[in-house]
Amino acid sequence: MTTQQRKNAWDVAIIGGGSAGLSAALTLTRARRSVLVVDSGAPRNAAASAVHGLLGLEGTSPLELLSKGRSEIARYGAKIVHSVVAQASGSSEEGFELQLDDGSTHRASQLIIATGVTDDLPQLSGLADRWGRDVVHCPYCHGWEIRDQRIGVLATGPMSAMQALLFSQWSTNLTFLVNEVEIPAEHLDALRSVDAIIVPGSVQNLDITNDQLTGVVLHDGTQVPLDALAVSTQVVARLDGLGALALDTTENAMGVAVRTDEAGRTSVPGVWATGNVMGPWMQVSEAAAHGARVAMTINTEMALARAGLTMPAPATQKGS
Repeated sequence: MTTQQRKNAWDVAIIGGGSAGLSAALTLTRARRSVLVVDSGAPRNAAASAVHGLLGLEGTSPLELLSKGRSEIARYGAKIVHSVVAQASGSSEEGFELQLDDGSTHRASQLIIATGVTDDLPQLSGLADRWGRDVVHCPYCHGWEIRDQRIGVLATGPMSAMQALLFSQWSTNLTFLVNEVEIPAEHLDALRSVDAIIVPGSVQNLDITNDQLTGVVLHDGTQVPLDALAVSTQVVARLDGLGALALDTTENAMGVAVRTDEAGRTSVPGVWATGNVMGPWMQVSEAAAHGARVAMTINTEMALARAGLTMPAPATQKGS
């Protein structure tokens, strides 16, 4: 092994520098593991003004939170590379190799995939520009900020009525936009029971006035006044450059995620997944906690392996 190869060899390489990846890095560096974090710099929640539900850091900007996290892991010796993985390959027996788009190559004994997901937004003009502002998806992330306002819920699938029922906790002024999606009759009845207004027809575009959402326009020209619009998205795990690893994925009502067991092990020995890439429902607090737990398990396995011992594998795997 050359000097450069030794320099670029790590106990653990983490692909993804969001809350899950940085939390895993913090735990591992404090366990005196050499850690590389490959960060593309494109967090899912970049458009949001603040992180909510994170004890002690309520209302912190997501970008400020990540900046603090990067400083913390660097303090313990982690290396952060602002790049993306062009190709990942290898095995737990031979080690894993990461070729980055900056031309560098790194090797690691273990990999953590913390790349998050991509949201598949409805194709409505202007909607993507409002995402994370007055177009939202999570009542626990944004409900307080839009409480008592005129909230519209745009149906994107059969579970959208359930999302609307959750938002009824934050406002009694609720409009459910059917948007030509087939919704179970009992779900519509449940919405009527909480005094939600059911609006048939499809939505054509958003009404924006002075950089504020003021409503939506239906295909027949009807205007529906709103202050905020909730939209459920389908998500797809970010696995660019990771195809050669052949990770198993699973599909559920939220979209496509990496399949893991309870501990975060993927279908490929030595490769782990944490955060939204395996659990799309996770908020920042959950993702950070899961990243720390995965890191503890990895460190424990590595410590036992050094003594010639192994941890028992879980009996079953579950889909995310």
